[in-house]
This record gives sequence, structure tokens and C-alpha cells, in this order.
Amino acid sequence: MTKTVDYTKMMKDMMGAFPMDTTAMQDAFKSQAALAEKMSKVALEAAEKSTEVSTKWTKSTLAKVGDVSTIKEDPADYSKAMTDFASAQAEMAAEHVAAFAEIAKKVQMDTVELLMAAGKDMQEETAAAVKKATDTATKAAKTAGAK
Repeated sequence: MTKTVDYTKMMKDMMGAFPMDTTAMQDAFKSQAALAEKMSKVALEAAEKSTEVSTKWTKSTLAKVGDVSTIKEDPADYSKAMTDFASAQAEMAAEHVAAFAEIAKKVQMDTVELLMAAGKDMQEETAAAVKKATDTATKAAKTAGAK
């Protein structure tokens, strides 16, 4: 009669011979989650500031449109009102586009800072994991050699 091979036991024995420390994987996951949280904060802050700039611009534009839409005594006042409106819009556009550029610049700087810090952390974690794995492998080799 043929004996059935117990693959489950064989896999357990094989995996037991190569112990694996999952703390490195857990630490990497925690680091990744922390980075994602920080990046989300940067994005949400930028969105909030952009919304504030857009709202301010819209309110200013609506106020200027109110001035344009009032009844004028002289027909020439209508062209003056439109000229004033166009001039104010050009000035507001420059001001608000500059505000958007500042927001983008801050997002870029914050992102670079976060990624550099994350890279440094990953490098340190990788070095520690490699050292630990080397120590474990050396111990295992010594133990196997002693037997």
C-alpha cells in the first residue's frame, strides 16, 4: 500500500526551518500608513486654501458685477463701468493666481520634505532588517554546523 505524503506537515517543517520575522513588514506598513496620512493632510490643507482663494475671488467678482449692473445716468458711464470692471478683474486675476501659485509652492515643498524624511526612515528600517536577518541567518548556520 502506498503511503500518502503529508504536504501540510512538510510545508510546516520547511517553513519552521526558515523562521520569518514579520515585524519588518508590519513596520513598513505602519511607515507607509503614516506617510499616506501626512500626504493627505498636505492635500487637504491645499484644497482648503484653494477653496478660500476661489471664494474670495468669486465674492469680489460678484461685488464688481453689482457695480456694473446699476442704472447709469449717462450712457458713457456704462462704458466706464465696464472698463473699471475689466481693469479690476485683471488686477484680481493676477492677485489670485499668485495666491494659487503660493499654495502650489507650499504643497511641493511639503511633499519633497515628507518624501525625503520617508526615504531616510525606509533606509534606516531596511538597514536594521538586513542586519537582523544576517544575524538570524548566521545563528542558524552556526546551529546547523554544530549539529
